[in-house]
Amino acid sequence: MSDPTHLEALSLAEAIAARRLSPVEAIEAHLARIAAQEPKLQAFTEVYADDARLAAEGADRAIRSGHAVGPLHGVPVVLKDLIDLAGRITMGGSAAHRARRASATATIAQRLIGQGMIVLGKTHTVEFAYGGWGTNQHLGTPWNPWDLAVARTPGGSSSGTGVAVAARLAPWGIGTDTGGSVRLPASFCGLTGLKVTVGRVSTHGIVPLSATLDTPGPLGRSVADVAMLYCAISGPDTLDPSTRGIDPVDPLPGLRRGVRGLRLARMPRVEREGVSPEMLSAYDVALERFECLGAEIEDIVLPFRFADLMTAQASTVTNAEAYHVNGHLAEDPASPLGDAVRARILAGATVTAQDYLQTQRLRRDLQRQFLAAMEGFDALLTPSTETAAIPLSEVDEGHLPSRFTRFGNLLDLCALALPSGFTETGLPLSLQITCRGYDEAMALRVGYAFQAVTEWHLQAPPDH
Repeated sequence: MSDPTHLEALSLAEAIAARRLSPVEAIEAHLARIAAQEPKLQAFTEVYADDARLAAEGADRAIRSGHAVGPLHGVPVVLKDLIDLAGRITMGGSAAHRARRASATATIAQRLIGQGMIVLGKTHTVEFAYGGWGTNQHLGTPWNPWDLAVARTPGGSSSGTGVAVAARLAPWGIGTDTGGSVRLPASFCGLTGLKVTVGRVSTHGIVPLSATLDTPGPLGRSVADVAMLYCAISGPDTLDPSTRGIDPVDPLPGLRRGVRGLRLARMPRVEREGVSPEMLSAYDVALERFECLGAEIEDIVLPFRFADLMTAQASTVTNAEAYHVNGHLAEDPASPLGDAVRARILAGATVTAQDYLQTQRLRRDLQRQFLAAMEGFDALLTPSTETAAIPLSEVDEGHLPSRFTRFGNLLDLCALALPSGFTETGLPLSLQITCRGYDEAMALRVGYAFQAVTEWHLQAPPDH
């Protein structure tokens, strides 16, 4: 059959389950592609080639003997270098933790492995997941595969997962999102990425940045793939109190219901300021597509500006909690921390208890105001980022690309980023679908309807 690395995850799973393709063939194809592309792309911190081959042999025997553990048995996956695997190094993107070996396996990894998926390796992240461009001063920045001549932002902090999935080194993978860290790589790398609501997916065994805002989530090449991977990792975990009492909701039965009759909010006109013409054009065309599909597109009045209050308030929470976790390293000048990340963490030292508690109260007030503004709407549509991926030489670490993403974390919403077009030079553009907390099924449903009538998500970057 055709090259397995170019199959979407569900197509790969179907081929393996039907025994048209063996897990061994699938793993070998991906490992060969990694060997060929990784010297340029630098998506991985470590590739588990030997273990992946052994797991593939076991999966092949199980499937041939009628002992498949489920529909995803034998499918490869990659994990962001924040997720613990027992006996493996988890650096969290920091040279300060080069020797940090995990003593146990994170819940999310246990669930993937328990369903028969095969971990190809760990992927790069911004140091401590604290940055949106995807840069890493000491461990290196993955190369965005959509431009092989100019090094461009891969998006962060789940940079390596974004690059690996976009470049067909893996069919899908896991990232984390504290201020946009799944959606930003999805935007810059031409992928689909889901930011889940806090408590949907366990964070146990994942290196923390901000306990209040951290959310693990899937990155894939289509809404269908992302929805399936979300189902595989979601659900309560006794080791993570935030997941207790939150009943799982399967988005798959309603995925194909379409958008006819739904009310989708158009962002306020003032929010168009500062967004590139190509991103805005793709956004406007997307709105027209939804209208053609039967959705009602209407203006919304929001109680805030994305770029102002939201970023400041989200930073207060993140900085304080990041300092709580890694302040001792940031305060030590001998620690090999990146300059920008050190500065962000040290900013947390100035957050007083009063500042922190006031911001937490303000979060709840803003959430109520936002939900009141969303009354009668099913989703809010915005671009995912202001521009397509920019050259690394133009990155300003003092200005993060999370204008349209951070409010979703601050207000505990869910959101889906997905491809909406390309620039004239062939760089991906992206649409964001934001829904109320715990309404991932609606975000995926709206996104699926869009991908059913577009082909942006089917495009692949060039091979070098």
